[in-house]
Amino acid sequence: MSGLIIGDREYFKGIGKISFEGNQSKNPLAFKYYNPTQEVAGKTMSEHFRFAIAYWHSFCNDGGDPFGVGTKFYPWNKSSDPIQNAKDKMDAAFEFISKIGVEYFCFHDVDLIDEGPNLVEFEKRLEIITDYALQKMKGSDIKVLWGTANLFSNPRYMNGASTNPDFHTVAYAGAQVKNAIDATIKLGGENYVFWGGREGYMSLLNTDMKKELDNMARFLHMARDYARSQGFRGDFFIEPKPMEPSKHQYDFDSATVLNFLREYDLMEDFKLNLEVNHATLANHTMAHEMQVAANANALGSMDANRGDYQNGWDTDQFPVDLYELTEMMMIFLDTGGFQGGGGINFDAKTRRNSTDLEDLFYAHIGGMDAFARSLLIANNIMNESDYLKLKEERYQSFKIGKGEEYSAAKLSLQNLHDLAHKLGEPEQKSGKQELFENLINQYI
Repeated sequence: MSGLIIGDREYFKGIGKISFEGNQSKNPLAFKYYNPTQEVAGKTMSEHFRFAIAYWHSFCNDGGDPFGVGTKFYPWNKSSDPIQNAKDKMDAAFEFISKIGVEYFCFHDVDLIDEGPNLVEFEKRLEIITDYALQKMKGSDIKVLWGTANLFSNPRYMNGASTNPDFHTVAYAGAQVKNAIDATIKLGGENYVFWGGREGYMSLLNTDMKKELDNMARFLHMARDYARSQGFRGDFFIEPKPMEPSKHQYDFDSATVLNFLREYDLMEDFKLNLEVNHATLANHTMAHEMQVAANANALGSMDANRGDYQNGWDTDQFPVDLYELTEMMMIFLDTGGFQGGGGINFDAKTRRNSTDLEDLFYAHIGGMDAFARSLLIANNIMNESDYLKLKEERYQSFKIGKGEEYSAAKLSLQNLHDLAHKLGEPEQKSGKQELFENLINQYI
């Protein structure tokens, strides 16, 4: 990274470039496990993870919740001029990203700058702030992993964006997505994400689900076609979430999204951007969601966070659970990592009562270390233990005799019937779940 301070002032005073010091270090502002140049399974950690900073949570989140106003008063959020405010925020963002030592960030359009009173003003503001971003990017190695449009916060989208029953709103959403795609391309963004925060319904009584799904697919086709016409060659991602803010969202989970993409002929251009907390809300593990996506060659990218199992909502906490992360990294390594051009975006926010600027560093250091340590553990399990052998042995019967013929689609249902009569009652065979579970604790 060149130039830690890329603005007129330093916001994170007293904090320099975060370095790797190893697991014996007592320095809270150092990596204990994340060593970007260390090779694991044929790639460096940096290449595996492609860590990215979430612009919205890290530099826009003020700590407010449904029961209280914000608790975080950022020094980059004090100007009465929205354009100067956006530039100050970007100065802080580039300083933080440079110091934490990652290459990427992700953004919604309204994270970069406030919308303003109308669409014309919003477009002017986006042009100004993306020009400013380009200047700053030239002085650093920082890049855009993906961009997106916020089609859920403004009251105009209370009934959805591309699935809104009012065509006027759909058209406005189209304009906003076009502008966000233009901004992403302008900044060299490598991917583009759709998260349907309000693409769903609160009640089926007033919802034509078929029409809304058709309209959403038509909208995605239009966005894809426009981006391609402008030279965009990256992946498009859809981020599943089952509910919240809508009661039921159309992008419920990996399987639901994949079914949608197949039904509407979008699989060639779209992959999935998965989030841990969203998997939890769908009553899945993140490992499950990753496996389903990877099976379809659609594990494109990931939002890293965790939920609170005592709360039934999207708490977006930083990841620290080594057991959960190790299971995820075992899937990650076994399926070859990301199957698109994505990475790991820290869609996580410091807690409402974590109000010091340095807390932002502690949170990201902890999350990056947790992923790195879990990658190392998972790699050891895959290479040093009997895990893969034990798993393969469970399916050994499909590699010999009639089982092999079945796998090669050479048997009929009548063949199975005749074999069952010939072989009699199957022998009971243990799944040895506890043995598999113990391997993770053993290597942690």
